[in-house]
Amino acid sequence: MPFGKDQKWLQDGGILSAIASNWQINSIIGIMSGRPFSVSASANSLNAPGNTQRADQIKPDVAILGGVGRGTPYFDTTAFAPVTEARFGTAAFNSLYGPGRFNWDFSLFRNFPLTNGSKLEFRVEAFNFTNTPKFGNPAANVNNTGFGEITTASEERQFQVGLRLVF
Repeated sequence: MPFGKDQKWLQDGGILSAIASNWQINSIIGIMSGRPFSVSASANSLNAPGNTQRADQIKPDVAILGGVGRGTPYFDTTAFAPVTEARFGTAAFNSLYGPGRFNWDFSLFRNFPLTNGSKLEFRVEAFNFTNTPKFGNPAANVNNTGFGEITTASEERQFQVGLRLVF
């Protein structure tokens, strides 16, 4: 950061300069679209072990409702129906996308100069700084209870503090 000796601001060498100098900020932001998934059905009617049975899509467009949790579907589940005949379903592979993801990793470092060119580095790092959950894809089998519901999340916020001696 531009504070302290040989920097743009607080060059006077006072107490504020000593506190504000030798800091470094790092940040990584990731914004991702959701992962694709296919709506499937029980393969009992197909009677072809090892094959993936898709559901029948009975509406031309599938509304994304955005629900998360039990009883709140992520997409319009009435757009799909189980297959009751010995055939593959009409829903396309990977036709829907799960919820998108946002991640911000942030770190703050301070260098303390020591003798003979060595230094001590103090670090504070935050992974998933905003504590934004990353939701999994919804349950995609039309025959299962909880069809269309998202019940998984991952990546809680984590902090890490450390000292590093550079010599």
